[in-house]
Amino acid sequence: MKKVQILGTGCPKCKKLAENAEAAAKKLGIEYEIEKVTKITDIMAIGVMVTPALVIDGQVRVVGKVLSADDISEILS
Repeated sequence: MKKVQILGTGCPKCKKLAENAEAAAKKLGIEYEIEKVTKITDIMAIGVMVTPALVIDGQVRVVGKVLSADDISEILS
């Protein structure tokens, strides 16, 4: 199971990244868990200073961008 974390305070870009990540995981048909990390202290503890950010299985993959579902699919596969 892939653990997908969306780091962000809940801004529109963060919400869009979460939607795209979920769409990508569903498209690939993989088991996944999406967690939204919204506390600034938790985000900083991961080492991210710019949101939104995408973390997959504990590894920061994207910072400061909203990737499309297709781009996220490539990262997940």
